[in-house]
Amino acid sequence: MNLPNVITDLAQAQNNFDSLAYSNCFSETAIVIDEGKTHKGKAEIQQWIKKANEEYQTMMKPIEYSATEEMLKAEVSGNFPGSPLVLTYHLKLKDGLIQSLRITG
Repeated sequence: MNLPNVITDLAQAQNNFDSLAYSNCFSETAIVIDEGKTHKGKAEIQQWIKKANEEYQTMMKPIEYSATEEMLKAEVSGNFPGSPLVLTYHLKLKDGLIQSLRITG
């Protein structure tokens, strides 16, 4: 599967539980929407993923990517009910960084 570098970096950061590396995949003004909550900017995104990593120990395995739809499907496993799940990551990329990310089930 041919993934943009930023998505490869995102998955690697997630699997290493590295919230700083994860947030560095995003632009300064990026927005993440997950579980009905919106997280704005790199600092807020870093805090969100740090808390999620501590609570859920989530691992991410990309399984399908569409460049035209800017959509990634990934198997996500960790300490949460229903693990593992396949989640869809709806992305907007610009200049090699993620501008927005919406995660759906």
